[in-house]
Amino acid sequence: MSPRGIAIEGLRERLFAAAERVLVRDGSAALTSRAVTEEAGCAKGVLHTHFAGLDDFVAELVLYRFATAAVLSGDLPSRAGTGTVGENLAGVASAVLSLDPGLVGLAVTRPLAAQRVREAWQAGAPGFTAIQEAVSGYLRAEQELGRVATPLDVESVALALVGTLHHLLMTGSADAAPASQAQVERLIRALIRTV
Repeated sequence: MSPRGIAIEGLRERLFAAAERVLVRDGSAALTSRAVTEEAGCAKGVLHTHFAGLDDFVAELVLYRFATAAVLSGDLPSRAGTGTVGENLAGVASAVLSLDPGLVGLAVTRPLAAQRVREAWQAGAPGFTAIQEAVSGYLRAEQELGRVATPLDVESVALALVGTLHHLLMTGSADAAPASQAQVERLIRALIRTV
């Protein structure tokens, strides 16, 4: 709410987008409440009015971005039978790899933010587990259509893919995204055998 009690339309997303711009341009050390609000064109105290502090803000931003990627992957099973299996899996991988590694790294280096993210995921917030479930559900649907070999262990393939995405996010940099995507596409080809 604004000082007069009126909600500022899209403020949360505006602050999140501003934080991502600061991270990309200036790095994680430059991410402060003031830098975010200045980038967003908001009053200095607005972040603290809507979030318990910078750690809470960072955690919410990470959860928001993972929820967005999970939503994109959530409709993956409905795409069974369309496109190619490799292209469909690569699309999900691309959505996950579009998360800024600097943001993910920032959440890990801020203990309170990391704890908040971990607790939210344990409570069911969409994250890597939701993406893994979508991938395994999609591969099962493709098996039923005969586009993926029946002996394929879809649970293990989904775990390998999501585990690789996790590794690339945790160890990568923003400029490594194209190379990471190429690595994932090679992995997908190695993991699946289409009929």
